[in-house]
Amino acid sequence: MTSLAEILIIRGLMPITSIDAVYEPGYDETAVVQKLLDEGILTPASLASARAAQAGLAFVELLDYPVDSTAVSLVPAAICRRYEVLPLTVQGDQLTLAMADPGNVLALDDVRTASRLRVKAVVAERSDLMAAIDKFHRADGELSDLAGELTDGSEQTSTDVAVADAFEDDAPIVRFVNLLISQGIQDHASDIHIEPGEYELTVRYRIDGVLHVMQRAPKNIQNGVISRLKIMSDIDIAERRKPQDGRLSVRHGGRQIDLRVATLPTVWGEKVVMRILDNNATKVSMEQLGLSPRNAEVYRNSYSKPYGMILVTGPTGSGKSTTLYTTLNAVVRPEINVITVEDPVEFRMPGINQVQVNNKAGLTFASALRSILRSDPDVVLIGEIRDHETAQIAIEASLTGHLVLSTLHTNDAPSAVTRLTEMGIEPFLVGSALDSVVAQRLARRLCERCRAPYAHDPADLHRLGFVADAATPAPELWQPVGCSSCSNTGYRGRLALHEIMAMSEEIERLTVARASSAEINKVAISQGMTTLRMDGWHKALQGLTSIEEILRVVA
Repeated sequence: MTSLAEILIIRGLMPITSIDAVYEPGYDETAVVQKLLDEGILTPASLASARAAQAGLAFVELLDYPVDSTAVSLVPAAICRRYEVLPLTVQGDQLTLAMADPGNVLALDDVRTASRLRVKAVVAERSDLMAAIDKFHRADGELSDLAGELTDGSEQTSTDVAVADAFEDDAPIVRFVNLLISQGIQDHASDIHIEPGEYELTVRYRIDGVLHVMQRAPKNIQNGVISRLKIMSDIDIAERRKPQDGRLSVRHGGRQIDLRVATLPTVWGEKVVMRILDNNATKVSMEQLGLSPRNAEVYRNSYSKPYGMILVTGPTGSGKSTTLYTTLNAVVRPEINVITVEDPVEFRMPGINQVQVNNKAGLTFASALRSILRSDPDVVLIGEIRDHETAQIAIEASLTGHLVLSTLHTNDAPSAVTRLTEMGIEPFLVGSALDSVVAQRLARRLCERCRAPYAHDPADLHRLGFVADAATPAPELWQPVGCSSCSNTGYRGRLALHEIMAMSEEIERLTVARASSAEINKVAISQGMTTLRMDGWHKALQGLTSIEEILRVVA
């Protein structure tokens, strides 16, 4: 049988000089293949194609393959996920099965038993296969069935019975809630909204910054669903008159996912919002933040200093926490003491000391900061500067040899300066302590599989303030189309737009003179600052997002 390495050499994906090493004792093919993947010489698709050739099987591109839903229904979702397989078509008594590992005979046996058909294996690239499994084995159908099952017993599904079911591990209410959470994580949602209405319960997922209605359930299961979520989040189920906060953890795909839960009383019942906190956000590198070369250099100069204040500004959900944690990852090392004070602690990180604010116990941002500064910190992260006292302590900490990272709610970077002075901080302290301000927004990223160039009207672009390179007066721009890979939205994933203002002597003088944010903005632009919209134009020119998306997120 031809080895995988030999096939890669034949296809020009591996140096021919490696042929001798293939036959040496102790040759580690897995390590060699991984090295080729890491270096970008080998792609996952070309590796899957080579594995198919090695096994003498066909290789299929799943994104363009006409999958038969009848075939999919023949094999349970649990088997598909366990073995990473997906039925594609049925012809007579033969089932065509896409596999990531064609050598998995246990998978073939279990699929043969479940479907009672002969199995013909083909090979697909693993990430495409998992995306197809998520697409065809969604929880929507089962959620509808469960909602129907709960509705069928409407005479018995009183408030008391629904709440009682929330305590039973195998109750339909529990399965309904588990599926809601599981599907939200699969769809890469950032938030799950459970909203009571007059006649029904609506479930919406926020995916790539946009809310989508995913499920409508009967009104009579509302109390049971909310009670179950409260039980899972350790929230008082008897209290329905005031907002409450909690946290829960679930296992999904072999890893632990945390969810921050908030309840809000409305006229039709309690609304529940769950923020999905994926700890992968703490593993983002500085390169993955998508900073332009100029912004990356300015920001690196700021967080490399041993003292000073760095502020990250923007609305809720603009990725401020991800930027701060990524910065912490860049500066943390065994010889420095890093302490954070947050409300709540969203991501737990090894190697740093994280403090959870507890207002009921008197542990506020300000009181926690006073204690932190007596704990010999080198780097301090403050979840958010909300009041004068917190701002004053943070400013003083940055002036006494600490690197302080925090967030502030402003629309752009220059406004952070005036916001601090409006909080009552002396302008000369702001000018001395502040080192740089990062304003950011999140825009949807164009799907690389279906994006398309289009002819644009230069007059319209000029009216929008779009500035093209003088060398290319008619730049190539892209628009969303929609395909199976992006659920026909034209977008898949998100990217950040940045505006980074470094404090210069001139901006410091304007701060002391209590200049307006508009004056500071003009000087910052003259010194090379790229505004949020300009950064968006640059990313549109690179084909990463669309003009419409930039206009949606940036004023």
